[in-house]
Amino acid sequence: MTERIKIGEIAIEVTFKDIKNLHLSVHPPYGHVTISSPLFYDLEKVKIYAATKLAWIKKEQRKFLEQKREEPRVYKNQESHFFFGDRYLLKLEECNRNKVEIAGKKLILKSSDLNNVMQLQANLYAFYRKELRKYLQDRIVYFSALMNINPPSFKIRIMKTKWGSCATDQQRIWFNIELAKKPLDCIDYIVVHELVHLLERHHNKRFILLLDQYFPNWRTQKKLLNELPL
Repeated sequence: MTERIKIGEIAIEVTFKDIKNLHLSVHPPYGHVTISSPLFYDLEKVKIYAATKLAWIKKEQRKFLEQKREEPRVYKNQESHFFFGDRYLLKLEECNRNKVEIAGKKLILKSSDLNNVMQLQANLYAFYRKELRKYLQDRIVYFSALMNINPPSFKIRIMKTKWGSCATDQQRIWFNIELAKKPLDCIDYIVVHELVHLLERHHNKRFILLLDQYFPNWRTQKKLLNELPL
C-alpha cells in the first residue's frame, strides 16, 4: 500500500511493506523522497518520523538542486553533446535518411530537415536508446552470471526521478534513457544496484553488503553520477 504525505513543502511517498524498520531515501536526480514503512506503523507515526528528518531531507535535496544542469540543446553545429561519458561536437548533415554516427570527436546527425529540432532530438534519442540497450544487455548478462541469477528483462524510458527501478515481482528493470550520456562505470553501478534488488528488495545492510561484493567501487560511481550535470 502506498500513501502520499506532505511535511511542510516536502512531498513524500510512503510505502508500507513487510519490513522491520523505517527506511528513508532521497533519490537522484531531482530529490524525490520515499519512506518504506513496516506494516504495523500507522501513517501518523510515519509523519512524526519524517518531521524529525526534515533538515536532513532538505540538505540532500539541496545537493541535487545545486547540481549542474545541462543547457537546453538547440541542435546547431559545434554544440556539445555527451555519449557514454564523452563529449562530442555536433555536426549536422543533410541526408534523405535519418542517421547518427560517431566520427572521432564528432557526433554526426543526418536528417532531411536540419531545422526541425524536435525531429533532430528524436533521431538522437533513438540512437541513444539503441546503443544503451546493447550495452545494458551485455552488462546485465555479465553481472547476472556473477550473482548466479537469471538475467531479467529490461526496458528504457524517460524517468524524472530515478536512474533506474526494479519491479521484483515482474523480474523487470527500467533504466533512464539519460544514462546513455553517462560514463560506462556509472551505468554499471546502476545495473548492479537494480540487479541486487532481485536478491534483496530493501536498501538495508544486506543490500549494501551485496553491492560491496559485486561492485566494490559503487560509492565512487554513485558520487560521480550524482555530481555530473543532469
